[in-house]
Amino acid sequence: MKNSENGAIGIFDSGIGGLTVAKAIHENFPNENIVYFGDTAHLPYGDKSEAAIQAYSIRIADLLLKMGCKVIVIACNSASSASYELLKEYVNKQAHVINVIDPMVQFVSHSLADKRIGLIGTKRTVQSGIYQKKLAAINPACTIHSLATPLLAPMIEEGFYNSQISHEIVWNYLSDPILQNIDALILACTHYPLIRNEINEFYKGKVNILDSTQIIVESLMEYLTSHQLFGTSQNSELQFLVSDYTESFEASTQIFFQEKVSLKWHPLWN
Repeated sequence: MKNSENGAIGIFDSGIGGLTVAKAIHENFPNENIVYFGDTAHLPYGDKSEAAIQAYSIRIADLLLKMGCKVIVIACNSASSASYELLKEYVNKQAHVINVIDPMVQFVSHSLADKRIGLIGTKRTVQSGIYQKKLAAINPACTIHSLATPLLAPMIEEGFYNSQISHEIVWNYLSDPILQNIDALILACTHYPLIRNEINEFYKGKVNILDSTQIIVESLMEYLTSHQLFGTSQNSELQFLVSDYTESFEASTQIFFQEKVSLKWHPLWN
């Protein structure tokens, strides 16, 4: 393994959604340097082809490897579905790759196998059936009731969450018959934790809302512990790169991390 404890943790998503994962990692691993790449030039990934997402992911992985990342976290369900296996092979032993789907599937299989599980995500994630396929491989008795919610990620990306607009769109989606009488709901998009309160309000707190942030933290903890790769920096650095500058990304990043941030523009193709 070429990486070391001095390497950073690289995280990427199509936009601001992965910031939910980045924040959780930063809070739980304060001595780790973090490099976050938001592919804002190509968001949302949910309506892109598999080939396009794979091309974006390879370019981003190249950049993160050049920046010395020891771990690459695919903080996007669409990219996890389309690119995880390819990235693992491409990165090889230069870095460890973590996706947001497998840890969630493991959790559901072990903890909620006898429950009725709902899922909301992008068209790409839902149409791939990736959660159901992976879950069936572990526990064939488990079934997921999935609904594509394509308006949610771009809505959140534009800053419309915890508002009257988001409230109406969220309630419209969650009223779909396929999501009725569920015990738990998987938020299969890293943007969706930003509307967690609105979702919880719809279900009146009676449905277990599952997002991948804490589960990813646990997966990362397990890897860093087993490979003795914990960072030791006393002044850890947060770096934010985007493929296209957007004011909403900068504003959201500053809200997330409660500090002024500097975005670096890094186009995937020159």
